[in-house]
Amino acid sequence: MAELLKLSPLETLRHSAAHILAQAVKQLYPETKISIGPPIDEGFYYDFDRQTPFIPEDLEKIEKRMKEIIAKDYSFERSEVSKEEARKVLQKMNEPYKLEILDGIADPIISFYKDGDFTDLCEGPHVASTGKVKAVKLLSVAGAYWRGSEKNKMLQRIYGTAFPTEAELQEFLRVREEAKLRDHRRLMVDLELMSIKEEAGAGLVFYHPKGALVRYLIEEKMRQEHLKRGYQFVSTPHLLKSDVWIRSGHYQNYKDLMFIFKNDDGQEYGVKPMNCPGHILIYQSRTRSYREFPLRFFELGNVYRNEKSGVLHGTLRVRGFTQDDAHIFIMPEQLEQEVNSALDFTFDILKQFGFTEYEVTIGTRPLKAIGTEEQWAKAEETLQKIAQKWFFDKGEITFNLEQGGGAFYGPKIDIKLKDAIGRFWQCSTIQLDFNLPERFDLNYIGQDGHHHRPLMIHRAILGSVERFIGTLIEHYAGAFPLWLAPIQAAILPITGEQLEYARSVDAQLRANGLRTLLGEGSGTISKQIRDCEVQKIPYMLVVGAREAAAGTVAVRARGSKKDEGVVTIEEFMERIQKELA
Repeated sequence: MAELLKLSPLETLRHSAAHILAQAVKQLYPETKISIGPPIDEGFYYDFDRQTPFIPEDLEKIEKRMKEIIAKDYSFERSEVSKEEARKVLQKMNEPYKLEILDGIADPIISFYKDGDFTDLCEGPHVASTGKVKAVKLLSVAGAYWRGSEKNKMLQRIYGTAFPTEAELQEFLRVREEAKLRDHRRLMVDLELMSIKEEAGAGLVFYHPKGALVRYLIEEKMRQEHLKRGYQFVSTPHLLKSDVWIRSGHYQNYKDLMFIFKNDDGQEYGVKPMNCPGHILIYQSRTRSYREFPLRFFELGNVYRNEKSGVLHGTLRVRGFTQDDAHIFIMPEQLEQEVNSALDFTFDILKQFGFTEYEVTIGTRPLKAIGTEEQWAKAEETLQKIAQKWFFDKGEITFNLEQGGGAFYGPKIDIKLKDAIGRFWQCSTIQLDFNLPERFDLNYIGQDGHHHRPLMIHRAILGSVERFIGTLIEHYAGAFPLWLAPIQAAILPITGEQLEYARSVDAQLRANGLRTLLGEGSGTISKQIRDCEVQKIPYMLVVGAREAAAGTVAVRARGSKKDEGVVTIEEFMERIQKELA
């Protein structure tokens, strides 16, 4: 018997809405071929093969038809047939994509869902009837390769969303409009931070001067914080021989996402998708003693993953990125202490970047796992004990236990941060590993003089520098806090006559470590201020004839409608130092 998928009530509702979308499209455009329509984080989509591109007016017609189908409250009726009978049904329906899906199903019993005049190959589940889908909205249409491979035909993907109530839908649409204003893909170009050049390769980020400065500030912050906490810096090559990746297990389990090539000698290499094997090779460079533990290696390591083009998204999902990657080698009895230390470090850093609300998940042993039951039991017990202290007892953070959600090599803690408009972003992770120490035969000399196996913790706070910068852009709508702003103050002479004085102010501020922009006195002062507002510069210092004569500046803060007053350079610097502190 075909098994039902395990979906949440909201996912089930959205899965049903996707079914209704396909039904509406087939009624309006019968020549269209249908493929797949799953629920996703913010709604659902369905992929269609239609010769004529869908336009916004089509979406309006389709949405109207969907609401008519919902109003008729058709029951969703499940039926099950043999695979051969299913093939006959789909051949009669002339649905080639569904036939291809059928070929990939191992179960001999195949399920269909029918409502009204529409039947779809589907595992389910669905709500009881179309009328249960109370609030639905079509959002956009985009191209999507069949099966996510650029080797296949480009289909048209219609995105939509659905909620149990109209109020929830309207709140989602409000946040969505706000999110458009904060979209990092637009802001990173408008603010001249970063770009992605398709001629150079999809998913590869180019940092422009201001973006490179923001990256430098973030990375330098992370270096200093790691040094304060006893981490040792390492740096590993961008590629390693395939023998290493075979030993680590990446070759067997991760090869499709790796860039692999052979040199002129026929030796095969893999460009690193992760830093962990390199850190392990450094660990192996000499005999290790228990006195060195915990041994914390840290690297801002560049890694590359051959992500499918369909999943690339600005800087949030790329092919080349930098991880703030740490691997911590410990004795088993140090596990609780070191996880606590990593959590403390993580929340301290995220708070400094302006994030104070989180969701936390602990993933436990999956069905496919390595390591002994005793190791897993001890590790899970430790993580849950720590979670009780950090999350339940403090009552400040939402915490969930995800049964079977751990990595195959050990349980983990994942942290999602909440941004200014309530969206959650996957960020930090702390993962325990029984696998790599075993595969690479890692040892240390214990206090008893014998060899012992260390445990290993994989830990990233930002996760990916590129993704984190994209998250920051959206969180702050591009208006970075003073310490992180690439330009902290602009000096704006009202006319060219004050340019020389403006230059002296600029030199004083730079001498005090401020990052500045010097205006040239061209254009009206209101236009200069407007340009600085567009560039989201925190402070504008206006200098006219009176300021030049008195040795002062008129201060205007970002977003302010008027000047805040006239101050001396020293008074302005005092204000800046307090804000930076």
